[in-house]
Amino acid sequence: MKTKRRKVVGSLSAWCVCVMLAIVMGLGECGASEPVLGGSGTVATGAAGGAAAEGASNQLERCSESLGTLAVVEDQGASWYGYLNSHYKLGSTVPVLRMMVQQSNCFVVVERGRAMGSLMQERALEQTGEMRRGSGFGKGQMVAADYTMSPSINFSQKGTSGVGGALGGLMGPRAGRVFGAIAGGLKSNEAATTLILVDNRSSVQLAAAEGSAQNWDFNIAGGLLGSSVGHGAGGYTNTPEGKILTAAFMDSYNKLVRAVRNYRAQTVKGGLGTGGRLGVQGGQTPASQEIGR
Repeated sequence: MKTKRRKVVGSLSAWCVCVMLAIVMGLGECGASEPVLGGSGTVATGAAGGAAAEGASNQLERCSESLGTLAVVEDQGASWYGYLNSHYKLGSTVPVLRMMVQQSNCFVVVERGRAMGSLMQERALEQTGEMRRGSGFGKGQMVAADYTMSPSINFSQKGTSGVGGALGGLMGPRAGRVFGAIAGGLKSNEAATTLILVDNRSSVQLAAAEGSAQNWDFNIAGGLLGSSVGHGAGGYTNTPEGKILTAAFMDSYNKLVRAVRNYRAQTVKGGLGTGGRLGVQGGQTPASQEIGR
């Protein structure tokens, strides 16, 4: 019985090695699953032109009419932005967010980023008289931004330590070493993103949404043959890290759109910014003056 079991386990181990090596050869020693948007999904793709979208993800929320004009502004002094640049070598999140917004047709995007310098330069040239007649850069042309949307990111990497031990306990020591090596080459990557929507005229926050995405990296050669073989070949380091962030932002944006579809304005008795309903004795606000009456 023991001899038969050893043969079965030995055959299974050899089969696993062959399969894993075949995967390694096919994937160039590594691979990565597609990012999963909020549990399952794809990353944003395609293009946008006016109200039309080309090749947009079928998971992206869309609106039949726009809700107003929107500027996307990121805090490039925030710690998450520094980490994005230094650790992942990725740039601004604004372009991909703007594409999502325009593809959705839920807001009309207006420029409030670095291209504003070019816009103002054209106006300055017009004022010098250098522009041709009919250039149309007179005053009163620029569209106001009704809302501002601001992104932020939280990063996470989680390994699968302990998976190999669990498999080893189930399969026996010999097969367990093979499965443990395979499991050692697996890593779960997660990203959580937040989008905040603010009304520019009142500064009131209108909506907030958190989204997430997850994928798995496979560094099988490193797990089976040692770190010297697979060193530097992990899927996370040689595949576009932006994919998982894009998926997380799409998850956030979809949730934000669903929230504003059901939007009901918050109200405060007496009006916003007039002191609120939490009064203090001797205060001048309406709520304060009600104390002791």
